[in-house]
Amino acid sequence: MATALSGFSDDLNTADNNTADNARASSGCEGLDKILDGGFPSGHLYLLEGDSGAGKTTLALQFVAAGIKRSERALYVTLSESRSELEFVARTHHLDIGSVEIVELLPNEDDLRPEQQYTVFHPAEVELNDRMQHIAKEMRRVKPDRLVIDALSELRMLAKDPLRYRRQILSLKDFMSDQKCTVLLLDDRGSREADLQLHSIVHGVVRMDRSPREYGKTRRQIEVVKLRGTPYHEGYHDYSIAAGGVIVFPRLVAAGSRSEMHFENVPSGIAELDALTGGGLDRGTSTMLIGPAGCGKTTIALHWVFCAASRGENCAVFTFEEGPQTLMARAAGLGMELRPHVAAGRTGIERVDPAEMSPGELADRVRDYVEGRNARIVVIDSLNGYLQSMPGEQFLAVHLHELLAYLNNRGVLTLIILAQAGPVGSIPQNGVDVSYLADNILLLRYFEAHGEVRQAISTIKKRSGAHERTIREFKLGPGKIQVGGPLHDFQGVLTGVPTWLGGSKEN
Repeated sequence: MATALSGFSDDLNTADNNTADNARASSGCEGLDKILDGGFPSGHLYLLEGDSGAGKTTLALQFVAAGIKRSERALYVTLSESRSELEFVARTHHLDIGSVEIVELLPNEDDLRPEQQYTVFHPAEVELNDRMQHIAKEMRRVKPDRLVIDALSELRMLAKDPLRYRRQILSLKDFMSDQKCTVLLLDDRGSREADLQLHSIVHGVVRMDRSPREYGKTRRQIEVVKLRGTPYHEGYHDYSIAAGGVIVFPRLVAAGSRSEMHFENVPSGIAELDALTGGGLDRGTSTMLIGPAGCGKTTIALHWVFCAASRGENCAVFTFEEGPQTLMARAAGLGMELRPHVAAGRTGIERVDPAEMSPGELADRVRDYVEGRNARIVVIDSLNGYLQSMPGEQFLAVHLHELLAYLNNRGVLTLIILAQAGPVGSIPQNGVDVSYLADNILLLRYFEAHGEVRQAISTIKKRSGAHERTIREFKLGPGKIQVGGPLHDFQGVLTGVPTWLGGSKEN
């Protein structure tokens, strides 16, 4: 029997030498292009593999749609889905594939007739040959700049023999190199065992994974497993599928975000609080506000935001617990009217649902505020909510370290809220201690005195300079936040049940 790709070139040595000028073919996904350092190097074969439902077809449609925008010819060969199904997916994501040549190589009802069943020849020698020759014919007719073959699992089942299958892919690779075409091969990992031989043939491999969680949205991650002759960003990157297609959130790398910055104090607008923190908090540092629920952590952070916005600086608040309207109403009751600053675009308040948003998407939102809107203060309320968005607690410290290092490198003042358990408060036993990552720590406590529950605040850590060692009382009242003098008349305030050393009740 003749080789399935008879007429294709037999010279396999030139397969990787036909790309001119290091041209790049956009994947159609901005985030993936960043990971690939500009896109796929043109003129090669690439494998896009993933489980069923991972978004391979959607990304492939984005790939050909991006080619159409650049006036390139595109051919989509489908062996599993019909033209109408592909057009439906494209319409759903508002992708223009009207100029894409779609070739259907699907089994038809005639194949079910008895006279069509093979008795002498194996299907690999008839059907596989027909399909591969058909692909070659369409390639010569269309002369595409971009080609998608969806999906290799159909060809693998027809070939049956792994050696025959590998030979077909090698012949296909050689033929495509002569055509100077960028090829995307789709493969369903759920239908086979790991095939490392295929990885060795193609120029690059992109893997799309789905990881169902016990509760909430399925976690999706993409990884560039291989890309010959060019740098790329390794590791897993979160992605989602939304209206418009696959959206990739490149993993945050703090090392590449260093910029020139000048250290300066950022005042809170409360003289006593600034004295407690040694003149204010420094830009390019992170501050953790630790305390039990309701003790004023978010309020203090919002006061820094309010004062900065009043000076004309841009700020961003990411809240896991409260909605934006509730947060702004509560702030207004304490004399901080944030609504005008939100309306003017100086302050952004975003509600984060940890069951729906991945850590990579959250980091991408933060990066957008910092790089796109020049945010000078970022508030994350709270770290407890951020913890819930992690796939596992062991990754929290790494994610948080990269995020804080990135913000510090960009000269941003970061305020992180950490709620503690119990009315008095204790260090939360969540298996991860991240307090060492913060440059500054403000500790808030309830304490009992004279039959009243009062609140106290102290600075227990500041890397960038000196600070007060005192404990001050503070009160939240209508229209104001009041920080008092040092609590010299009490001992053991941090325990929650202090000893009164004397003095008047007012002091």
